[in-house]
Amino acid sequence: MDKMKFVLIGCGRIATLHVAGYKDNPDAELWGVCDTNASTAKKFAQEHGIPKIYKDFDEVLADKEVTAVELLLPHHLHCEYTVKACKAGKHVSVQKPMALNLAECDEMIKAARENKVLLKVFENFVFYPPYRFAKKLLDDGEIGAPVGIRLKMNNASLASRNIPIVGNMPKKGDPETEGVKETGWEVDPKSWLWRLNSTLSGGGPTVFDDGYHKFSTVMYLLGDVEKVTAWIDKTPVIPGVYNDSPAVIMWKHRDKKLYGVWDIMSSDDMYVQSKYYTCDERVEITGSRGVIWITRCTATMLPDVAPVFMYRDGKTTEFWDMKSDWADSFEASTRDFVDAIKNDREPVLSGQQGREVLKFALAAVDSARLCTEVYLDSYEDKPLPKKRGFIGNLLHGRS
Repeated sequence: MDKMKFVLIGCGRIATLHVAGYKDNPDAELWGVCDTNASTAKKFAQEHGIPKIYKDFDEVLADKEVTAVELLLPHHLHCEYTVKACKAGKHVSVQKPMALNLAECDEMIKAARENKVLLKVFENFVFYPPYRFAKKLLDDGEIGAPVGIRLKMNNASLASRNIPIVGNMPKKGDPETEGVKETGWEVDPKSWLWRLNSTLSGGGPTVFDDGYHKFSTVMYLLGDVEKVTAWIDKTPVIPGVYNDSPAVIMWKHRDKKLYGVWDIMSSDDMYVQSKYYTCDERVEITGSRGVIWITRCTATMLPDVAPVFMYRDGKTTEFWDMKSDWADSFEASTRDFVDAIKNDREPVLSGQQGREVLKFALAAVDSARLCTEVYLDSYEDKPLPKKRGFIGNLLHGRS
């Protein structure tokens, strides 16, 4: 049987982590790439040994050899490109957040169903090995019945190559920072412009965009959410453009006395080791008998601490025997997509699951805007924003 052929649509920073799942995969190969910047596509294909470069998306869809596409595109393009791919008979993996609103989700789900193709929302965090290990501990009853969860996130700027900021690099002659090495992968500042334009991104880069990872993780570990309340502040990036942090999000899980909180802080003078984004995540799950801590994900703030450790019955157990590189979660999620197509099963996350995660994110944003708690079952979908360019959005923000 010939291998299934997959094509990446978009060759930005994150695309490098979507390659590993096809390496030595007996069922699939990364057959091609497509990007609006032809030179970027060519360079990416050469670096990763990808045989085919497409000039545009329509050429990909017209290729009968292509089994599926992975859409690594700005959020406002997710619905349009997903629907077109489904109608062309291609299976689709689309980056998070799934869409800009629930109506777009419904359109995407309908297109996949009517054309009998699979729709996966590419969520890698729920495939991160320490999270999976913690889930097994929970399901095995190791800490009893869960009673609460806390997520802590720090965006660290010192010596970070993610977003160059004047003043966040070590200063010569400063004894406190001298000798500190640059950390994190380099991200082209231009790639952030659309993320700071809410008419294209659908919401802020922290709570709405990156938050999709956290909301999906919470639901993966502890189940559906009933209601949410949130406080989301704004930090200016440039005049008229804001990042949606610091923030605190609180929620109650459905049909149980089980609550959670996620707090987000930016620490401009903090140094965090990372091969990727200099954002440190830590999770604490409290049960009736003990506590589970997950100490890392995207970055490695605590390299000398076990990825997972547990307190139970007066004793602490460290768990080291697992993969814990952030890239491992991308490989596992890609392999889930391939296996779902091969075995004609629902992927993780399916379109419907992705829609529920998006509702959680949208409800949190609405809670902060309206200064009230929001029940997910009664959440009213938001209309699509009128799209503006970066300058138009900048002027709108200033007004």
